Amino acid sequence: MSSKLRIIVSGLLAQYPLGGVTWDYLQYVLGLVRLGHDVYYIEDSEQWPYDARAGGLGRSGDTNAAYLAEVMRHFGIGDRWAYRFPGGSLQSGEVFPERWFGLSDAQRRDVLDSADLIINVSSGIGEPSRYRGISRLVYVDTDPVFTQIRAVQDRKFRQHLDEHDLHFSYGQCPSPDVPETGHRWLPMRKPVALEEWHPDAARRDVFTTVLNWTSYGNVVWCGRCYGQKDDEFPAYLGLPERVAPTRLELAIGAGKTRRTPRRQLEDGGWYLVDPMDVCPDLWSYRNYIESSAGEWTVAKGGYVLGRSGWFSGRTACYLAAGRPVVVQDTGFGAVLPVGRGLLAFRTLDEAAAGIREVSADWERHAKAARAIAEAYFDAAALVQRIIDLASGKLS
Repeated sequence: MSSKLRIIVSGLLAQYPLGGVTWDYLQYVLGLVRLGHDVYYIEDSEQWPYDARAGGLGRSGDTNAAYLAEVMRHFGIGDRWAYRFPGGSLQSGEVFPERWFGLSDAQRRDVLDSADLIINVSSGIGEPSRYRGISRLVYVDTDPVFTQIRAVQDRKFRQHLDEHDLHFSYGQCPSPDVPETGHRWLPMRKPVALEEWHPDAARRDVFTTVLNWTSYGNVVWCGRCYGQKDDEFPAYLGLPERVAPTRLELAIGAGKTRRTPRRQLEDGGWYLVDPMDVCPDLWSYRNYIESSAGEWTVAKGGYVLGRSGWFSGRTACYLAAGRPVVVQDTGFGAVLPVGRGLLAFRTLDEAAAGIREVSADWERHAKAARAIAEAYFDAAALVQRIIDLASGKLS
């Protein structure tokens, strides 16, 4: 591969036009732009778009495409994206045609014919066999443990993974509690465009997080249940009383497969806000993080049980904003520095102690948080590693 490459990033930015999801995929693009590559974003997930306000399926893709166009235009790459609404029929009998947005058909074919590499994050390319004309296809797994379990239980998804040349995973550590899939999973961290996060922003005296009570159903492998955040949170319901007067705030929705127990949380001293009010898009999401004193959160039960070293992309953004984090241990201490700026907990006592420690010496922890982001999550460095491995420069 030459020094300047034509690289396609694919993700679910249009599929889920939400603040945190936007940053999850956009920062791959921004890291590549910073390196000087010829970068395009193409989303062809085969999934119907999510209507964030209605909480269900979109019917055309127009709103989702308009959001994607606005984001790309803001970063000066408004002519370098394409999004496919797959079309099809609903149970109601309504039929909707397939549509492409963004690049024209001719422009899109030219990009695909000349591209050196596709970085397919979270299956933003749903049928990679259609893109096999490109020399290298890279898969990035952002949901470790669950991805590997699905691969051994779902033959079609296993074949989807097989279509790629290299496989990266946010599961950074080998673990006997994660099944072998036959792929070589290379460790990867969430890229963060450091220049987009501002440690000097004004902050409130409150620890926050943005979370789903549940994202999808629990899964079972070898007789063990790999669950969601609702499996982990009950052990920490009493945390606000333990750390008072420090305020703990959750930007939390209704829950996707099981309902969020809002009354129980509020009775326990948690402050609840609606994420669609405080952080619906990438700009308000960034402001919400930067206006916080830090983050406290649990992880999905499957991440905790799997011990793969998963680390949240959202939490990486808190670090980049110079906001200390106190987060549930998933084994990431084996690959990230823990104790200053980044504190891990396994029990209620450890969670309370971590928040008290940060609150008592905030400036020191804030400085350490940004330093961790610079050393471990810089987008340009992380995407460069993908390029190097794809071109055979690293082993």
